[in-house]
Amino acid sequence: PPANICAVSIRVVPGRPYERGIPMKDRRMVRTWAEVNLDALAHNYRLLRGLAQKDKFLGLVKANAYGHGAVPIARKLQQLGADMLAVACLDEAIQLREGGIAIPILCLGQTPPELASELLEYSITQTVGDLETGEALSAAAAAARKTLNIHVKVDTGMGRLGFLWLDENSSPTNGEDWAFRQTDLYKLCCLPNLHIEGMFTHFANADGDEAYTETQLRRFLDLRRRMEQWNVCPEICHCAASAAVLNYPYTSMDMIRPGIALYGYCPAPGMDNPGLKPVMTVKSRISAVRTLPAGSCISYGRTAVLDRISQLAVLPIGYGDGYPRCLSNQMNVLIQGVPCLIVGRVCMDMCMVDVTGIPDIQAGDTAVIYGPGLTSRAASLAGTIPYELLCQLTPRVLRLYYEGGAVIS
Repeated sequence: PPANICAVSIRVVPGRPYERGIPMKDRRMVRTWAEVNLDALAHNYRLLRGLAQKDKFLGLVKANAYGHGAVPIARKLQQLGADMLAVACLDEAIQLREGGIAIPILCLGQTPPELASELLEYSITQTVGDLETGEALSAAAAAARKTLNIHVKVDTGMGRLGFLWLDENSSPTNGEDWAFRQTDLYKLCCLPNLHIEGMFTHFANADGDEAYTETQLRRFLDLRRRMEQWNVCPEICHCAASAAVLNYPYTSMDMIRPGIALYGYCPAPGMDNPGLKPVMTVKSRISAVRTLPAGSCISYGRTAVLDRISQLAVLPIGYGDGYPRCLSNQMNVLIQGVPCLIVGRVCMDMCMVDVTGIPDIQAGDTAVIYGPGLTSRAASLAGTIPYELLCQLTPRVLRLYYEGGAVIS
C-alpha cells in the first residue's frame, strides 16, 4: 500500500461469518445473547431452602428477575414449589399474572391507592408501611366489597420505608413519639377490609454487621409481641433476604426471601459461597478479526495505542447492551477459554479485545462476557455489585432459557 496508508489484515471467512458453532438458520445467537440456566436456578432454590429449613419460600423476581427474565423465572419457581414471589411495583405483578403465574405475589413498593382496584383484580398482596396508605387502601377495598391482603412493613433500622420501630430510647422525642407510633400501628390493625397476612423488615447490613442485624431482629420481635397483645397475629413474618439466609439462618422466621443468591451470587465480596451457581451467562459472537500495526490507536478518545502488531476481535456488545463503559481497557472476556483484554473504550454497540496468539480465531467464534468469575470481577472493576450489572442488561440482549442442556425458549 502507499506509504501513508497502514496495512490492515481482516480475517473474515467470505459468505459464512456466523457459521462456526451456530446453525445459520438460528438468528438468535448471531450477535449478543444471554443463556439462562434453569437447572442452576433449581439448584440454588433447593440449596437455599435447605439452608433455612423453613416451610415458606419467597423468590424475588423484581427488576425483570434481576435481569434474567421475570416470567420464565417465575414460572420455574412456581414449578419448583415456591410459596410466593415478590416484585417492586404493580406493573411487574400484573406482568406475572398475565404470564400465567398463579401463586401469591407480594408488591414491595408503594402502590397509589387509586390503583387499589387492580391490586384486588389481580389478587396482589400489597406492602403497607404507613397509616395513610392503609386507610386509603381500606376505603378502596370496602368500596369494592372485597378484602385486600397486606404485609406490614416495619422500619427497624433501614431508614427507608415502613412503620418506624426502634428502641424506645432511640426516639427523638422519646415517650411521646413512641406512643404515637404504637397508635398508628394499632389503627392500621383495626382497619376493615384489610387482611394482615404478613409482617416484615429489611436488614440494613446482614452482610457485614451481626450486632446491628441482631438489634433489628430484636426490634422486630418486640413489635410482633406487641401486636399479639392487640390480638393481631400475622401468619407470615419474614426478615431474611440473601445475606441473612447465608449468614444468619436463625433470622429466617416463617419465610425466607432470597434475591441475588437465587441467581447464583453472594450479596457481598468475601462471603462464603455454599455452592450457589450463576444462572446467567452472557455471550457475544465475534464480528471480525483484524491485524493492526504497532502504534495504532483504538476506539474513541485514543485511550489505547498498540505497542506491537496485534490481532483484535470486534465484539458486538457495548453500553447500549448494558455493558459498562468503565470496563474499558481493564476487563477481560473469555475466548476459547483464554482471557482477552478489552482494548480501547467500550462503544455503544461494540468493543474490541486483544486476541493476539489465539490460534485459528475467526469471525463467528464466541466470547463469554459474563458468567462464573467474570460477572463478579466486572462488578469489582466497575466499583459496583453483580446486581447492577445483571439488572442493566438491555432488552436487545436476547435471553435464551436452557433446561436439561437444551434450549426450551
